[in-house]
Amino acid sequence: MRLEIRTVRSGNLFALAMVLLLAGMAWADQVVMKNGDRVTGEIVKKDGESLVIKSVHFGTITLPWADVETVNAEKPLNVVLLDGETLKATLSTTDGKVALQSTGATQTVPVADVVAIRDEAEQAKYERFLRPGILDLWTVTGSLNLAGAKGNAETFTMTTPFTFSRISNSSKTTAYFNSIRSTATVDGEDEQTAQAVRGGWGYSRDLTKKVFLNVFNDYEYDKFQSLDLRTVFGGGAGYNLWKGERGALSLLGGAAWNREKFDPAPEPEFVRNSAEAYWGNDFAYRMNSRTSLTQSFRMFNNLSEGGEYRMNFDSGITTSLTKWLVWNISLSDRYLSDPVPGRKANDLLYSTGLGFTFAR
Repeated sequence: MRLEIRTVRSGNLFALAMVLLLAGMAWADQVVMKNGDRVTGEIVKKDGESLVIKSVHFGTITLPWADVETVNAEKPLNVVLLDGETLKATLSTTDGKVALQSTGATQTVPVADVVAIRDEAEQAKYERFLRPGILDLWTVTGSLNLAGAKGNAETFTMTTPFTFSRISNSSKTTAYFNSIRSTATVDGEDEQTAQAVRGGWGYSRDLTKKVFLNVFNDYEYDKFQSLDLRTVFGGGAGYNLWKGERGALSLLGGAAWNREKFDPAPEPEFVRNSAEAYWGNDFAYRMNSRTSLTQSFRMFNNLSEGGEYRMNFDSGITTSLTKWLVWNISLSDRYLSDPVPGRKANDLLYSTGLGFTFAR
């Protein structure tokens, strides 16, 4: 008798589980591809040529919108139409048409008229990008890297790479700071082996989806290049060659003014002022969910002294270990075609270590 009761109860639990599973699937969003594949889950967004859905079995996946045959969303989504109208509605597609049901009314539009689809979380994120506060949308990444040795020789090296960025729908603000200080003690004698500081900021504003204007301001000090201070102000235009979910590549160019003060003791200090034409690129790529790559290159051709130039190259890789803890590698290279006599033309600063990231 006890065995029968347990069997009945087990059967009831199994039946209840099946009913709940089927009910959940019935209320889930469904996407059918043109090749017959079916994805069940929750639609996150349709942006550009991609549809993002949080599937039941495979996590969050991105599907080409052009390969989608039908979409059925049971829960209301925020739908943006070609004429700019935004409405909250359930939707289903049939024969190249999208049926939108909102507050008891049904509207049918061509699939091509659906510009974007967003769930509540994506809509809130989008609206925040439209009207951000001055302290919103900032991402800060930095670290304090230390290295040393103690024995026949004592060495100490400290590097501090920091980056700041604020990206909205129509603008981008960036700032950076990077420094190195290194000392060595051999046979009781102290000697400094490296000391350099680099920093600056930049701002760009979109004119169209592809074209933007930009301004920037850079500062640099390098003791072992006899550079007391380099100050650069510049501006120009750029073109977004590629911009997608995982990154962006832009080309840019313009004009700049450069003031360099050198103090090559025991020689007297001197100042160079020059107009420059610059060109280069900015590249960012999210390699996976944890690791991101950034790269920036600038070539500055001296317009005041023909044949002279300088180059800036900066690159970094950041890997998230936790929500705020990161491991990073940074590389910062500066080349000057006409250095102070007795000094090398190229200065390379690189570092790696643990750091932090903060996003608001």
